[in-house]
Amino acid sequence: MLKKTYSRRGRVCRVTFEIPAQVEASTAHLCGDFNGWDKVSLPMERKEDGGFQLTIPIRPGRRYSFRYLLDGERWQNDWAADSFAPNPFGTEDSVVEA
Repeated sequence: MLKKTYSRRGRVCRVTFEIPAQVEASTAHLCGDFNGWDKVSLPMERKEDGGFQLTIPIRPGRRYSFRYLLDGERWQNDWAADSFAPNPFGTEDSVVEA
């Protein structure tokens, strides 16, 4: 699930990315265009209910592809993403539009 909050002047969009506990993972990382698809730079915080969450700033007026990396080996889309886009691996990435 995605929650967006814009700065007063609209120069920054803070996006909260959330994964429900149903994914049954020990760790989760956010990977996407905004961090060069780095698999470790954006670890998500585990919530009390077993889900994960992370808020990051992104530049408005752009589209960013992203996915969640669970337990360092399992890719998961955000089914509440703004849209989806094909990737070079024959699957789809989630897309957030700021």
